[in-house]
Amino acid sequence: MNVNLSLIPGFLAGHGRVLDRRRYDLLVGTGDAAGVLAALEGYRNADGGYGWGLEPDLRSPESQPGAALHAFEAFAEAGPLTSPHAAALCDWLDAVTLPDGGLPFSLPLTVPAATAPWWTGGDSATSSLQITAITAAVAHQVAAHDPAVAGHPWLEKATRYCFETIRALEEPPHAYVLLFAVRFLDAVYDRPGAADLLKRLGALIPEDGRVPVAGGTENEALRPLDFAPFPGRPVRDLFEPSVIAADLVRLAGEQQDDGGWTVDYARISPAGSLEWRGAATVSAVRILRANELV
Repeated sequence: MNVNLSLIPGFLAGHGRVLDRRRYDLLVGTGDAAGVLAALEGYRNADGGYGWGLEPDLRSPESQPGAALHAFEAFAEAGPLTSPHAAALCDWLDAVTLPDGGLPFSLPLTVPAATAPWWTGGDSATSSLQITAITAAVAHQVAAHDPAVAGHPWLEKATRYCFETIRALEEPPHAYVLLFAVRFLDAVYDRPGAADLLKRLGALIPEDGRVPVAGGTENEALRPLDFAPFPGRPVRDLFEPSVIAADLVRLAGEQQDDGGWTVDYARISPAGSLEWRGAATVSAVRILRANELV
């Protein structure tokens, strides 16, 4: 596959956040986990949560559940190095968790400018399977090397909520709810009932793995590698090997002439558009490397 890695550092210098440049350097072996955690610190608030545009389409400074999942991504990538701020993030999440154990999609914004309407219009009084499932899924990745996260009561509370809510689904959910529920079940596959639920949700994914996003941009869709980016995971069994192979070819072929990747969902702000490209580029290389293609 014709991926030009030599272009990527220059692309990230012009488009990527310091955080994503540090993540990329760690990924390719030229940086360290401490640098990733140091870059993440700029998005942290005194309450233990994260904001300040860590979720690129949510620019407001206060702590938000949507930023928490991206913080956990950085903590996961930094492993086995741990940070006390990961457990502090669990403390903050526990404080904003609703009585049923779920997280609200978003909390009230202090600076709504440049933020996507789905965040500004989020319901802070109702639990969201979408945001709870993906946040818990990534937290479980951190828990694999961080005992403080593994034993935190918030994680068990969120995990229980996700299992109960997924079991109760009666209609096919929105594409992103489906995606994040699948990713959650893959992360907790060793838990009782996870395998059966994963198989049930997998039946909702078309054979080609392409799930259109209702309400998204004209051609926005989720792909097989969104659901199953890494080899060796149970979720890979939902797809024929040829489907994954074809999607890897697609992903590699989407590198742009400037060295970076782009996204097919709506661009909300100039800053967010640049930052999504940087994050998408790190993600693309991570997936291709994990599949031994670069």
